[in-house]
Amino acid sequence: MKAVIQNEFGDVNVLSYTDVDTPTIGDNEVLIKVSYTSVNYADIKKRVGNKGKGTFPLMLGLDISGVVKEVSPNSTFSVGDRVIAFPKNGSYAEYVVANEKLVFKIPDSLPFDQAAAMPTVSFLSYILLHEIGQVKKSDTIVIHSAGGGVGTMLIQLAKIAGVHKIIGTVGTLDKESYVKKLGADVVCTYETFTEKVLKETNNLGANVIFDSVAGEVTSRSLDCLAFYGTLVQFGNSSGEAGTIKTSDVHSSCRNIKGFSLGTTRELNPARLRPIAEKVIELFALNKVSIPIAQVFNLNDAALAHKLIESRNYKGKVLIKI
Repeated sequence: MKAVIQNEFGDVNVLSYTDVDTPTIGDNEVLIKVSYTSVNYADIKKRVGNKGKGTFPLMLGLDISGVVKEVSPNSTFSVGDRVIAFPKNGSYAEYVVANEKLVFKIPDSLPFDQAAAMPTVSFLSYILLHEIGQVKKSDTIVIHSAGGGVGTMLIQLAKIAGVHKIIGTVGTLDKESYVKKLGADVVCTYETFTEKVLKETNNLGANVIFDSVAGEVTSRSLDCLAFYGTLVQFGNSSGEAGTIKTSDVHSSCRNIKGFSLGTTRELNPARLRPIAEKVIELFALNKVSIPIAQVFNLNDAALAHKLIESRNYKGKVLIKI
């Protein structure tokens, strides 16, 4: 089968479109013919080696949409099932293997491209909003990187939940109209959001802030987080760690909460099935959607990575297999 692999860490030139063996399934696994895979910022970090040592050849990719082609005995899935999944060893390939715990059926009404845009960002967003952030209707919330995949979903889910005020941050204001169309009430840049949040809340601060950027954005977030507020930290796309002091939380009764979908897939995959059911229903009923920024062919994976690195896109970037 065709796949994109790499044999070293580095820039996009390490990505190689080549022939590899079709994977074989084990117990409680399914073989899936891939229709689309999404490109996530985590792929960029893994490609360049931010996660440390790697086992080569390495295949990138977190999630896919496709059709089940082979099942193990007594499987709950059947050949021909339309599914989304988090594969075992990457997703930039014509066929992937996934553990049944991380495979979810989708209705015929849900197109494969929209389905492929869903898993990572929508599962993560739903958990962040409802379980980690525990957002209430009366809250004012801040969503950093509001024009990205997770930001796109968080805004829509917050709007459905009836959240009082949604403030989105962006790198440049050319994304302002896009983010407002999603449902944000206020849009500002990373340089101005602290002052804007305080102004919008009569200096009380935001109740919940969702931070996937880290670095200085974390420090600035703490400058505009309300008493009893929650900072939800779930990434560091800036490449820098945010600094948090004990004095930032104890006297102000504030929380710092962290969450990783990758860790949850590995250690507690059962937690994702009820989330999947809720999210898939929202998509099937057209209550939420993810704009597709651009679709690349598998042999153009390097171009997809360049677009992600440029940050000059809105929504999700996909690879069509």
